[in-house]
Amino acid sequence: MNILLTGATGNIGLEVLNQFILQPYSGKIIAGVRDVVKARSKYSEFENIELRKFDFEDTETFDSALVNIDIVFLLRPPQISNIQKYIEPLINKIAAIGNIKVVLLSVQGAEKSSIIPHRKIELLILKNKIDYIFLRPSYFMQNLTTTLFPEIQHKKTITLPSGDAKFNWIDISDIAKVVIECLLNFNKYNNKELVISGTQNLNFEEVVDLINKITNGTILYRPVNPIRYFIEKKKEEYKIGMIFVMLVLHYLPKVQPEPEIINTFYEMFGKEPKTIEEFIQNNSKKFT
Repeated sequence: MNILLTGATGNIGLEVLNQFILQPYSGKIIAGVRDVVKARSKYSEFENIELRKFDFEDTETFDSALVNIDIVFLLRPPQISNIQKYIEPLINKIAAIGNIKVVLLSVQGAEKSSIIPHRKIELLILKNKIDYIFLRPSYFMQNLTTTLFPEIQHKKTITLPSGDAKFNWIDISDIAKVVIECLLNFNKYNNKELVISGTQNLNFEEVVDLINKITNGTILYRPVNPIRYFIEKKKEEYKIGMIFVMLVLHYLPKVQPEPEIINTFYEMFGKEPKTIEEFIQNNSKKFT
């Protein structure tokens, strides 16, 4: 089996690659990247990983990237919200080739909201009758050290339209373990939707309290309404598509039931996923 990993230089993609190189695997692992030369020099440790030019925003890269591919790990870049323009052509190409399976990194609760970009991709895959596995992880712990980190670093605040909504927290290293399990054993999970959740439902105020307790920090959580959030992020020159994605991700939980805790990870590996306390302790230097 030859596997193409999209989003290979992002947080999840890199974690999947890092774990994949420790696996005995007879097929090819191909990382789809926008700049092959730059990626090869930056990630020299992946010498056994084939690199191919792939760009969601350049449909001309699709044909060569998909040559002799059996499974695509499909990960939507966070800045891409126009699914019809950037993702649908890729799904159509995969369907036209006819024998490529897809493992999609979606999001927990995607099936409940048609406006979520992840659900739009799921529906395209279903419409095209592509063999699939939909992975629906809960909220990434690493959002605290990536997307939300600049504000934490410069202002000691986290500003979100989330109120006191509960989020389920999962570490991307545990998500990567599930991704690899599904890629290596696709037939076992073929045409299934798998929720990947952690063991804790906490709102942002509770998480910030944990950060401050563990690190002796003084971070403040600022809940704001969606309009205020949009205005502030627009002033900070966030792209409109990214603001929309952040609003959907952080506001919708206010009007949805508390996330369900599903034991997918335990059923696969016989152990619990990492806790938010472990994550904070492992990243304590960043928060201070």
